[in-house]
Order: sequence, then structure tokens, then C-alpha cells
Amino acid sequence: MFESVRNNKTLVQIFLALITLPFAFWGVESYVRNAGVGEDVASVGGSKISQQELQTALREQGDRMRASLGRNFNPAMMDRPEVRLAVLDSLVNQRLLNVYAAKSGLVINDAQLGALIQSVPDFQENGKFSRSRYDAYVASQNMSQPEFEARLRQDLNLQQLMGAVREGAVASHVAGDRWVAALQEERELSEATLKPQQFTSQVKLAADAVKNYYESNRKLFETPEQLRAEYLQLSADSLAAQAAVSEADIKKWYQSHADGYKQNEERRASHILLHAGKEASAAEVKAAQTLADDILAKLKKNPADFAKLAKQFSQDPGSAEKGGDLDWFSRGMMVKPFEEAAFSLKENEMSAIVRSDFGFHIIKLTGIKGEKMKPLDEVRAEISAELKRQAVQKKFAEMAEPFSNTVYEQADSLKPAAEKFKLTIEQSPWLAKGGPVAGTLNNPKLLAALFSDDAVKNKRNTEAVEIAPNTLVSARVLEFKPAALLPLETVRADIEKRLLHEGAAKMARTAGESGLAKINKGEKVDLSWGPLRSISRLGAPGLSPDALRAVFRADVDRLPAYAGVALADGGFAFYRISQVKPFAAGKATDERSKTLRQQYERVIADEEFSAWMAALRLRYEVEINKEALEVVGRP
Repeated sequence: MFESVRNNKTLVQIFLALITLPFAFWGVESYVRNAGVGEDVASVGGSKISQQELQTALREQGDRMRASLGRNFNPAMMDRPEVRLAVLDSLVNQRLLNVYAAKSGLVINDAQLGALIQSVPDFQENGKFSRSRYDAYVASQNMSQPEFEARLRQDLNLQQLMGAVREGAVASHVAGDRWVAALQEERELSEATLKPQQFTSQVKLAADAVKNYYESNRKLFETPEQLRAEYLQLSADSLAAQAAVSEADIKKWYQSHADGYKQNEERRASHILLHAGKEASAAEVKAAQTLADDILAKLKKNPADFAKLAKQFSQDPGSAEKGGDLDWFSRGMMVKPFEEAAFSLKENEMSAIVRSDFGFHIIKLTGIKGEKMKPLDEVRAEISAELKRQAVQKKFAEMAEPFSNTVYEQADSLKPAAEKFKLTIEQSPWLAKGGPVAGTLNNPKLLAALFSDDAVKNKRNTEAVEIAPNTLVSARVLEFKPAALLPLETVRADIEKRLLHEGAAKMARTAGESGLAKINKGEKVDLSWGPLRSISRLGAPGLSPDALRAVFRADVDRLPAYAGVALADGGFAFYRISQVKPFAAGKATDERSKTLRQQYERVIADEEFSAWMAALRLRYEVEINKEALEVVGRP
């Protein structure tokens, strides 16, 4: 029982990702209505979602995207209405599951939660739970321990609920076999293509075609505004080198945070469990207790037989085969009656019969590790890093406002700020408006400020823009080139080439469609066919998705069969299917088929979960306060 919780590695592995559950978007737009001008953005079965909750979810989603995309992350996208709606949709789905779980009485108990937390590798040192690591992680989430554990308990409840729904989905063996067979059916084909180049000589351009195209598409031939800039960056990272931590500071921190470096008392025990849960009948309880009494009597006569009797009688599958051994645990990891008994025993002492929600236990205490402090040498590096981080954060916070004021008040130059804050002025290459930008200046707000009239005409510093957490940048234009229309003669050859290609592509596709129609009527079409090759839906090198669909949609009752498709380069491809090789049913047990069947089962499980979520939306009324939603994210 306890071992089965501790060994649930699926939950443990997804633990850190569960702090905010990801959900698909379910189309919350259909629930948007003007629900009044209150502060809540949504109501799910009477449970409210506040503006603050949505704001927090938006910030957390932005942090995840920033961590994933790095400097390619565009913070402005988080202000878009469709993004706010999508994040709210995720919160609505979470709340639906919470409401259902609460009404269904689904809970993760304290013992399960404690066991899971202590089994997470990131919270361990040398294979043992580390209180200091755990506390540091909780602090990094800007939560108190009760808040963190409440949220974790909620997310584990939801994961358990989602898993139960998906596991309940039943995929038809017949449909699965058909799906696997369809994916692995092979078709032998050869290919012939018509290229636009074959028709170029037939294209006749009107005398004014190039000029008309130029006049109708002038934006295509404009060079964008360009500029070179210099910039100044103030960041926590750049201040790290200036931060120093003394030995006295480390010792002071260690002494003032002694509780965080305590290793709580741990005990090791073995047990024999006889099931008699809350739902057990009186007869089942009596039978379990009678057997427990008999086993205890045997143990009193021969205490050395504990492991032998645990293997023979214990109904905890995780520990029975190990003679009942539960390994080391601390307070809070076991259910209360079990914990109280285990922590009242002396080493090698055996308990009387103990009743818990799981049944009847006989406990033998096999080891005790007393409470102790981690030595300073063991945590010195950890403390030093934390103190340095705090010092840098404090320094940055102290400098951020003066830096912003300096670049604004002395807007004609970045030098005063550079000298005052001991920073280096850097320069950018030429940047095109709307074009790709690499490095520090790749920030929409900063680029918009640089290309503004004030920055371009007056060469003033931009405001200090936060391009990343604890990173401020101010920039100033050095040189500027306005947008300009390229002369017609400069681009004439390119326009002519484009028009010739477009005309040739149109001819190639027309000829292809006409040729395919003739072939399917039985008429002869002169084509140069390539070598034969076999393809399947799982492997068709060189074929586009459109071409693959066309080949497998072709009627193959009579061979050869033909299919055709327009190509991305403007050409047209013909496919002659000469043989169909159905997937042999006898191969259904090979590794690839097993993998494909698992994929099919996951697809069915996802569809089942989607349908179940749709049913929850009908059961618990969902309302979105449009006015309150529009307020979220505004400065």
C-alpha cells in the first residue's frame, strides 16, 4: 500500500511539470458573454476565477515560453486578446476538473503527498530527501510551503482524474487492426512531372505587364527603414561579478536558518498488512482481525519469523516480497495511526495490532536515525550562491530606477549612464524595420521605441525597456536610412522573371490536370516515367502531404491507377500506381504494429477525454465576463 504510492514513478516524473497543468484549447469563445462588470473573469459551476488568477497564469505562461524560446520570445504576444482567452480556457478546464474532483470526493492524502515529495530526485541529496533543497524550490516559486503543497495536491488530484478517464477508454480491436493495416499498406508507383521551365518559352508577356505589376505592388520593392544604434544594458547577470559574500555572512545565514538544515528523525520499519478498508464489510473486518491476532501470536513466540510471515501473509504487494520492509521514512509520510505507532517503538521492538484506513498492521521497528544538523561545510556553497543571488537582486532593484531616470533625463547621450553605473556602451549592426533582429535588441517594445520619430529625428535615448526579467536596455540611434522605392529599371529583370514563372506554372498545372483527365479516360499521354518505388502512409520520401493523400485516395480496384497533384514549385506530378501490397494480418504482432496500436489507443483515449470534458461543460455552467477579461493585461 505505502510502497505502491512511493513507487508510482509516473506521478513523480511529471511532478515539476504539474505545477501548472497544460490543456488543449476547448473553444471557450462559445461561453463568452457580458456577465456584468464584476472583477471575476469567469465562473465555473459557481466557482469564480479572478482577474488576479488569470494575471498570474498569464505571467507563468510567459515565463515558460521565455525559458523555452530565450531571446526569440516576444513578450507582446502575451497581451493579445486571443492569448488571454486561450490561457483563460486552460484555467476553465482546470476548474472544471477541480469542481468534479471535489464533488466526487477524490483526494490525495497526506501520506501519498509526503511520499511523492520525498521521492522527487530534485529534492534529494545522495539519494535522501533534502529539506533545504525542497525549501529553496518552494521559495523559487514565490509560494509558502502550505500554498505549494495545496497546489501540488490539487494538480495531482487532477492528474489522477485525467488518467482514470483516459485509462477507461476502450479501443476497438477491429478498428485498431484496420488503422494499423491502413498505415502500413504499401503502394508501388512511378512518377512523372511537368516543370514550369518546360513552358517558359510559351509565355508571352504584354508590353506593359512589368510596369503594371510594379505599380500594383510598390510595397514589394521598397527598402525598409534602417538604422544603426548604440545601447546600454543593465542586468542582474552583469552585476553578479560585483557581488561578494563573506564567511561571516555565510555563518550568520546558517545560524539564522538552522531549521532549514535540520535532517528530521527518520525511522525504518517493516509491517504485515491485512486489508480492511473503510468500505470493508463487518465480516471482512472480523476475518482480517482474527488473522492478524493469529499472526501476532506466532510472532510473539518466534519474533525472528517476521520477514517469513510478512512474505506469506502481508497484503501490501510492494513490501511483502521484501519481508515487509518499508525503508526509511520521517513524520508526515505515513498515515497517522501507523506513524504514531512506529515513532513510539524502540529499535527492534514490535507493535500490537494497529488499525488504519488501509486495514490491520503489525509493525516492527528496524532502525532509528536521530535528528541532526547538516554541517556548514556541506551547505556552504549553497548558502553562498543564495546570498550572492539576493545581493545581486537587491543591487539591481536599487539601480533600476536611477538607471531609468538617468537615460531619460540626460537623453542626448548614453555616456552619463554608462559612467555612473560602470557599464559598456555597445553598437548594433544595421537593423531593418520589421526584419529579423538578433541579440539584445530583439525586443518589440525596444525596436518600436528606436524607430519612433523622437528617437530617429532627435537622436534621443529610448526609455529603459525591460527585455527580460531583471534586464533593462536603453538605446539611441546613430545612423538612419529612410524607406525608399527601388527604381523600376533596378527590379525590371526580377519582375519579368517572376511573371514568366507564374505564367509557366499556370500552363504546367493546366496541362497536368488535362493530362490526368485524359489518362483516366484511357487516352495516351506522352510522359517520362521514373523508376518504381514502394511507399506507405508511414514512409514516402519526397512526396508532399498533398501528393500522399492523392495517391492513397486513388481508386485501385483496377490497376494501373493514376493520381496527380499540383506541386509547390508550380509544376504538376503524375503518379502511376502499379501494385497494392496490403499489410499482412499475421504481422500484427511485430514491434512497429504494437507501437502503432499504442498510438491508436492514445488517440482514442484523448478523444474520450475530450468528450468527457465537453460533458462536464454541460453539467457545470461556464460563464465568461467579457468586460473583466478585456481589463486583464492592460497597463
